[in-house]
Amino acid sequence: MKRLVLGFLVLALVGQVSAVRAATFPARTVRLIVPNPAGGSNDAAARFLAEALSELWQQNVVVENKPGGGGNIGTQAAASAAADGYTYLVSSPGPIVINPLLYRKLPFDPPRDFTPVALLATVPIVLIVNPGLPISTLDELLEFARKQSDELNYASSGIGSTHHLSAELFKKMTGLKLRHVPYRGAAPAMNDIIAGHVPILFDNLPTVIPQVQAGTVRALAVASPKRLDSLPDVPTFEEAGLAHFEASSWFGVLAPAGTPTDIVSKVTADIERVMSNPRFRKSLEATGAQAGSIFGTEFGRFMKDETEKWGDVIKSSGISIIE
Repeated sequence: MKRLVLGFLVLALVGQVSAVRAATFPARTVRLIVPNPAGGSNDAAARFLAEALSELWQQNVVVENKPGGGGNIGTQAAASAAADGYTYLVSSPGPIVINPLLYRKLPFDPPRDFTPVALLATVPIVLIVNPGLPISTLDELLEFARKQSDELNYASSGIGSTHHLSAELFKKMTGLKLRHVPYRGAAPAMNDIIAGHVPILFDNLPTVIPQVQAGTVRALAVASPKRLDSLPDVPTFEEAGLAHFEASSWFGVLAPAGTPTDIVSKVTADIERVMSNPRFRKSLEATGAQAGSIFGTEFGRFMKDETEKWGDVIKSSGISIIE
């Protein structure tokens, strides 16, 4: 009986400590580690979140860019950070979904080393071509590609990028034979599409919009469930005749594994509150991103589904393992 009473007292004390800790959090600066250079879509989404949380918490929330190694350097820094609730990773799918499928050995394991917090934003991917091609629709692209005596080239922002995998998924679903031309980043890939050196590119909506508006590229289809307000005349892949083709980049918030559950619960709830704010949503939408709507374990299931989806593409396409 004494042990039972003591157990209840310990549980009550732990509950009180957790409640006090959550109520007083954050008591100092919170870091959001972005494993990419400043200026990209992931960085922009993280900075919008940092600004909104700073206002909500009346405490500094800072973004730390730690690029390099395809996102692995910043991801490792976040994985090895103190699990005290004051450090979070804001990542695209590359480091936490795709890289574990490509690299033989990584210094981190996302399911083991991170706790999912929230899907912050999604960015639709758009199929574009050089406007010099006699192509205005997806059907015309398929017909044009099948008539060529040699494979058409397609550009990407690099081996294993969402752009690369989206194109490989497209090849798998259409049976087209296309040759991959990887670039070191989205900007040089876009430059060569505009210049006509490579005819085809799958790219993120924010990068595509100004080029479509300027007439330097032609958008054939968006890989989203419905048409986009920013490109209302561009059909979805399903509307264009390729059912079930969806692909997007996205940005998620993760905490180092072992972060106290009461803190994770508070941060998750506060991020959900921030993301429901119309001003925050408009800030994201202005960059071509769309606010996410899944949190906690549901976000964890989403990442698992993404891992399985892209794992199948990597296996079927025979993408080389990166050492």
